[in-house]
Amino acid sequence: MAVLQEKLPFRNSYVQYYRIGNGPTLIIALHGYGEDGRSFSFLENKLCTNYTIIAIDLPFHGGTVWREGFHFTATDLWQIITTIANGYTQPLIILGYSMGGRMALQLLQYFPEQIQKTILIAPDGLHHNKWHYLSTQTRVGNRLFKWAMQHPKPLFVCMEASCKIGLFNKSVFNFAHFYLDDANARKLLYERWTTLRKFQPNHKILKQNIRKYYVPIHLIFGQFDRVITPKYGFQFKKGIASWVSIDIIAAGHQLLKEKNAAVIAAAISK
Repeated sequence: MAVLQEKLPFRNSYVQYYRIGNGPTLIIALHGYGEDGRSFSFLENKLCTNYTIIAIDLPFHGGTVWREGFHFTATDLWQIITTIANGYTQPLIILGYSMGGRMALQLLQYFPEQIQKTILIAPDGLHHNKWHYLSTQTRVGNRLFKWAMQHPKPLFVCMEASCKIGLFNKSVFNFAHFYLDDANARKLLYERWTTLRKFQPNHKILKQNIRKYYVPIHLIFGQFDRVITPKYGFQFKKGIASWVSIDIIAAGHQLLKEKNAAVIAAAISK
């Protein structure tokens, strides 16, 4: 098997993606924040020749050149996927990690009849993040978000105060600092969050789709993840327990690692 890097023209942009493996069943892989499609390359040897992973670099990530402004929807993503799939007629397997999990859930909401199963690894989108909502779903909040990315000092002061009174846990505080300490990183954060703002899965519709179209979901969490905790998975499972399975690994948030490949490959193969 091999990992092949390819590019797809899309309107005024170019979408870079990776083709991992050469099996007959297609997996669409959606990476986490600040990563790219190569994050899934560690699965190559575990999936043998049964699967081909199409791992897409999302807008403002990796080698994708995005010239569509701050506009990207589930329909756009599905158009990219079906173009790459090029006539593949079977339902797809969707694999999403962290931020990519939120996008995978949105695809399941819009295109459930074309999805065979969904594997979500430490997925965003299972709970309501008030800071993300304020920054991306309200006009005033988005303007404040842009200003804060250009003038971060007051934000750091507020974050530190919030951490002290328990609104942020220390892990989330450190996680935020990692992406906010550099000016270019703050610029990218604004561009990425704003561009992906349309990906806001509706849990009620999702659960209806899961039951109606018999789409199983396999959730994988890190036991020590303080950013996206396993409790969100158990909350989401309510009402659709027969369609949702959960694995908890003795790890933190960074689950796309060789040592976890067997668990992830098993979830794909079930």
